[in-house]
Amino acid sequence: MITIDGSYGEGGGQIVRSAVALSAVTGEEVCIENIRRGRRGSGLHPQHVKAIQATALLCDAEVTGLSIGSTAITFSPLEIKGGSCHINIGTAGSIALLLQCIMPASAFAKKGTELTITGGTDVLWAPSVDYLKNVTIRALEMLGYDCAIQIIKRGYYPKGQGHVVAKITPSHLRPFNLTPYNCKMQGISHCSGLPEHVAQRQADAAGELLREAGYPCNIAIAHSDDFSTGSGITLSCGLKGSCMPGKRGLPAEKLGRTAAHHLIEELSSNTAVDIHLADQLIPYMGFAKGSSFTTRKITEHTRTNIWVTEQFLDVKFNIEKEKGMVRISVP
Repeated sequence: MITIDGSYGEGGGQIVRSAVALSAVTGEEVCIENIRRGRRGSGLHPQHVKAIQATALLCDAEVTGLSIGSTAITFSPLEIKGGSCHINIGTAGSIALLLQCIMPASAFAKKGTELTITGGTDVLWAPSVDYLKNVTIRALEMLGYDCAIQIIKRGYYPKGQGHVVAKITPSHLRPFNLTPYNCKMQGISHCSGLPEHVAQRQADAAGELLREAGYPCNIAIAHSDDFSTGSGITLSCGLKGSCMPGKRGLPAEKLGRTAAHHLIEELSSNTAVDIHLADQLIPYMGFAKGSSFTTRKITEHTRTNIWVTEQFLDVKFNIEKEKGMVRISVP
């Protein structure tokens, strides 16, 4: 059994998601201890529990210690079979983060995986589902990953209730060497239960800042009156993106400008991927030796994912600092 210290590095839920995903793919039993120790509300939260349950369902895993607030679990996987399932996070917990746990295993399943998920599509401290669809999946397609994501309905904090369907086809992952390339700037600004001008003002503010920086952008507007009230904006260009959920008291213009500023910061560096995509790619690199990419800087999330991946796979990541960037590779 592999033992993972859940307080290592950034010490958050990402360690749990990555360890469970890698356990499912390798078939190695894992014990994760000290889960989210030192974090506010330590232990597993509802979204972590649901991610583990869903991954366990796909590979007939036996799980012990799985409950809200638990600080230690064991995950014992069998064969990854794939199939269809409905997952209701029950809160505004991030659908994108839940998918991060399930997606690696689904690539190695015996048959396709179809997931219908209810939860949060645009929430704090997580990539939006639009980012996952337009940035993460775009990068994974370059190494042979096959996934289609459909946003049926958006869900914001605190009510959630967004609906997303993800269809994942078993794939043979190949090595990738990601480099900068010319791309089309795109974006979507959306709101629900609010006046449509909220989404328009977010888009206008972001578009103005992007144009001033030399990046013309076509930002779509989406308005609905669903159960969940909120707003958000996601911008992307190739393998770089930025997403911001709305927040009570935060002006729409400031939200749009902040999202644009974050993307401009990434685009101003001559690198292949943004700093958030970098940590998401790490487990896949472990399965596709000979891969590499450049990013603006290495975050604690990326370092943590590298450490977890090296515990399960016979790989050693190289981190090289180059002028104004970092290159991450697996020989």
